[in-house]
Formats: sequence, structure tokens, C-alpha cells
Amino acid sequence: MATLSIATLCTSILLPFFLATLLIIGGRVEGRAFFVFGDSLVDSGNNNYLTTTARADSPPYGIDFPTHRPTGRFSNGLNIPDLISESIGGRESPLPYLSPALRGQRLLVGANFASAGIGILNDTGVQFVNIIRISQQLAYFQQYQQRVSVLIGAGETQRLVNQALVLITLGGNDFVNNYYLVPFSARSRQFSLPDYVRYLISEYQKILMRIYELGARRVLVTGTGPLGCVPAELAMRSRNGECSAELQRAAALFNPQLTQMILNLNSQIGANVFIAANTQLMNNDFIRNPQAFGFVTSKVACCGQGPYNGLGLCTQLSNLCPNRDIYAFWDPFHPSERANRFIVRQIVTGTSEYMNPMNLTTILALDSQT
Repeated sequence: MATLSIATLCTSILLPFFLATLLIIGGRVEGRAFFVFGDSLVDSGNNNYLTTTARADSPPYGIDFPTHRPTGRFSNGLNIPDLISESIGGRESPLPYLSPALRGQRLLVGANFASAGIGILNDTGVQFVNIIRISQQLAYFQQYQQRVSVLIGAGETQRLVNQALVLITLGGNDFVNNYYLVPFSARSRQFSLPDYVRYLISEYQKILMRIYELGARRVLVTGTGPLGCVPAELAMRSRNGECSAELQRAAALFNPQLTQMILNLNSQIGANVFIAANTQLMNNDFIRNPQAFGFVTSKVACCGQGPYNGLGLCTQLSNLCPNRDIYAFWDPFHPSERANRFIVRQIVTGTSEYMNPMNLTTILALDSQT
């Protein structure tokens, strides 16, 4: 009876989402847990609990969030994890791991371990001082499992993690806030760009294997966006609004190698554990033709100052556009909520060009059958 009532409320497109969020863990945990790792594109507020400059804890951040208040998300409203949470059955988005509210039954929804400023490498983001590097995020994931084991036991915890959806977003900061941060940076003196990309891929593979060892079995892995086209890079490197060729070259080298590494890992494991999300292509769609997506510009940030509103931080003293829905970028580095919705739409229903080897709809439909 419950299944019929759900079906009458949902379209056939959304049905797999709800099938996948039925009681899936021994009747104890309702819905599918969701875990998030990565940087500011997916941080939902962990950095608010840290002494760091990499924070989005003051207006106008959050101006379009349901509470109209800043939450630590680097967005005018919802971010990618929020929108994916909607897509897997309208569940609440997982809380930041450092939030005091993440306790009891809220733990069973999952957790967001992401921290603005971090990268694949430990020396990425050193200028932000106190951030949760990916090794610490994974340590927190272990700690999380110990906490949940107290609630539901070790066996149920393992099933919760095995059946969870995981999102990881890394890589952009390793270029923007490391290799290209300053002229003649330490990493650019150590590596040519092709060698640096290969090094990043090899280090990322270790991270993904560690997530697998910790029990993750469905992991969405995003690539970088078009790094040279964000307003911050246009402000610093562009004369006529053209994207930075060097940063675009970095993204063009990194993303195909990331996808190939993911496919190789799946082949070694013998299952489609890791899913490559081509976020460069997803962003390119509305950056190259913003009007087709209802944006007036993909060059100027809604909130900022200087050329393209691309300099400095988004603060109460910044220029602020009156309508965030017609700007592809919210601040100098981060998409607007509306742009995030286009990205998540491709994650959910995109072709193999965007999601390899399958999109989220297919994942949920397959997993609902097991």
C-alpha cells in the first residue's frame, strides 16, 4: 500500500529514487545514507567550526537559502550535496561532521566531511591554515562509523556504509590554490604541468582506494570545472574575457586522466564502484552558451568586486546582483544555486558523456533491485 501511494505521487522518472530509499538496512535505517568529501564546492559548513579564512559564514552567503542566512555553504542557496539529497528521495542533506547537531538518529542520514580550501595534496590550501585535509576527512569517516556502531551495531553500520551514496569533489584547488597560486610556486618548480597532473591522479587513486577500504561501494567522483573560465581567473588573467589558456590546459589534462583512472579501478575491483562525473563538460554547457540556460552572463560573478566581480571575497561590501538566477556564478569561484541545479540534473540523468559508466538514476534503479 505504501509503495502504491508513493507511485501515485511520483513520475516514472522519479520512481527509482523512491524505490532506492525504502527500508534498506535490516528495517532499522530508513533511506539511504549519503556521505560527502571534498572542498568548498561541497562544504556545507564544516569550516564554520574552524579558525580559518576559508569560510562562508557571513551575508550575503545564504541569501537564497530557505533560512536566508549564511550556513557555511559557498553558495547563494543550496549546493550540490543538498540537490543530490533531494534527488535520492527528498531527504534532508547530511549535516557537517563538526556540527554539534550531528548525533543520534541524525547520524544515520550520513555526514558531510568536506572542507573549503583542501585538495588532493596536503600542501594545497596551506594559506588557509586550519582546514580538514582529505586524510583527516577519511579519519573522521572512520570515527563516524565507530559512533554509529554504538547506535545500531557493527554489522548494521557496515551495511549502512556499503549501501550509502558517496560524493567526492577534489582537484580544483590543487591547481588554483597550489600550482598556479603564485608565479614559480614550489609545485610548478618541482613538476611540469603534465607530470603534476599524473602525480595528482596517482595520489587521488590512493584516496579513492582508501574510501573503498572504508566500505564505500557507490562513489560519485567529480572532475574539475573549466578552471580558467571562473570570474576570479578572468579578473586576474584575462584581457578580453577569454578563459585562461593555461588553467584550461590543466583541466583538459586532468579530467580525462581522472575518468580513465576511475574506469581502471572499477576493472581491478570487478564492480562499478566509482562513477566519473564530467563536471567540466557540465559547466561548459552554460559557460559557453549562458543564454540557452537562462543566464545573462557566465563571466561576471553575482557577488564580488573588480573586473568580472572576480577579485577578493564576497562580503556585505561587495557588488551584489539583484537576481541570482540569471548569473551562472555566485562568487568569483563558485556556481550559483541555479547553475548547481543544472550540474546535478546531469549527474542524475546525464548520458555517458557526462556520467561514466552510469548516471545516478541508473545507480538507484540497479541498487533498488538488490
